[in-house]
Amino acid sequence: MNIKIMVAAHKQCEMPNDNLYFPIHVGKALNPNKNFGYQGDNIGENISNKNPYYSELTAIYWGWKNLQADYIGLAHYRRHFSLKKKGKDWDSVLTSAEAESLCKQYDLILPKKRKLYIETVYSHYDHTFDGKQFDNARNIISKRCPEYLPSFDKLMNSRSQHLFNMFIMKKELFNQYCEWMFPILKELETYYDLKNMDPFQARLIGRVSERLMDVWVMKNNLKYKEINYIYFGKSNYAKKILGFIMAKFFGKKYKQSF
Repeated sequence: MNIKIMVAAHKQCEMPNDNLYFPIHVGKALNPNKNFGYQGDNIGENISNKNPYYSELTAIYWGWKNLQADYIGLAHYRRHFSLKKKGKDWDSVLTSAEAESLCKQYDLILPKKRKLYIETVYSHYDHTFDGKQFDNARNIISKRCPEYLPSFDKLMNSRSQHLFNMFIMKKELFNQYCEWMFPILKELETYYDLKNMDPFQARLIGRVSERLMDVWVMKNNLKYKEINYIYFGKSNYAKKILGFIMAKFFGKKYKQSF
């Protein structure tokens, strides 16, 4: 079984020592002189130059158009799938043997959902970013594929969501997902002057796409397996909590990642 998990990265970083992983230099078209020894997302059919707006989606698009495997996945240089803790974090990253065992049982593997508790998916995003972005996505879906609207609305009103665009899925499903998602995002681009937006806010295409995965999964009644993921980096939980409080109660939108 040929399984490839792309690892989206925009800088040199530590990678799992396993042939399962396929590092992708995202936004390579915008940084042609930087070479990390990774596959550039600017080779073959690609949208590498849209990385400031699409984030890790430029790796997903590249994989869709150029990568051949039975199963294709995506992780991040700071986030990796894990089945269980095995001492050090890097020792706990999903292995080839574990991935093959999972793929023999499931067509789709996702990271565990993030629970929002006191917010819905829509209200949380509206407080921290701009709910109008979801409204625009809904409008596009209503025109292009209205059969997805019930699932979209259900997600917007739910209190948990899969995030990060992380997945491992059968290539046939991966193709179907990309064929559905990317035209929606391309049209969403037309609603915004992304080049003249603040760089942090301009990544809205990537943020909206994170929520489309659940819409697609629900509409197609897909069975999936959730597994853990590990975050490699420092998280300032105090700032996260303060940022959320300021957004929810004082209307201070996020201006940076925490």
